[in-house]
Amino acid sequence: MQTGNGLVYQLAANIELLFTEAGDYHDRVRAAADAGFTAVEMWGPTGADFPSVPKDIAALKTALEETNTQLTLQTAEPRTHFMLPPKDHSEFYRKLDEGVRIAQTLECPRLVVSGGTGFGGSRRRTQLDELVEIFRKATTQISGSGITLVLEAVNGRVDHPGMLLDRTADAVYVARGVDSPSFGVLYDLYHSVTEGENPEVELTNAGELIQYVQIADAPGRGEPGTGEIDWPAFFTVLRATGYDGPIGLEPVPQTSSAEAIQYIRELASRA
Repeated sequence: MQTGNGLVYQLAANIELLFTEAGDYHDRVRAAADAGFTAVEMWGPTGADFPSVPKDIAALKTALEETNTQLTLQTAEPRTHFMLPPKDHSEFYRKLDEGVRIAQTLECPRLVVSGGTGFGGSRRRTQLDELVEIFRKATTQISGSGITLVLEAVNGRVDHPGMLLDRTADAVYVARGVDSPSFGVLYDLYHSVTEGENPEVELTNAGELIQYVQIADAPGRGEPGTGEIDWPAFFTVLRATGYDGPIGLEPVPQTSSAEAIQYIRELASRA
């Protein structure tokens, strides 16, 4: 769909936080589709990570197909397995294969990965370089799968204290080191603003490495329009970077799901 400003952003409702009133995950897909969404995103599929409840993959697949809805993103499990010695990452690599198979079944093109809590006793740059090697191996492992790994930095000030990757620039550093078309950065506006970053600076620095964007308002991870983020300015900056991929909606709704995202849907349609 085109407007005078170019491509209209595809919005993906996060079915962990939105449309929960509909029931199970496959019911949330149908509720999102009924509300006019053509895309959804979710967290971990197997219950190995948060949320610790396995999803009914067959039922999800049926719901996605029947509603012609795309699953744009799911989370690799475990996301946070990189930590203190002995630095055994075998579970991450084992589960990565399982996550890729599920993503392929659900026709989901992206898996979110994380830096976890890091590697104690090492300088920050040394730890980031270790992540580069881990994710180089991961991209080699899933080569030819059609899946892109996207690395997310999360704020350590409020939601995730102690996480290694709490800065967008560090995720960009790792992605540049991995240097693979199957590896990029997930830019989460809420985490970035909560960490005190300037979105224009971070998005400009990241450039084409941005493979996915998620949003919620700040402070509080509320629905867009309830916090302090200047949303028209954000869309101006985002479009200036050339990003034309999906935008995941990941707020904690304070009203009904449909009401919670109405403002951002209207704004994105004319951004």
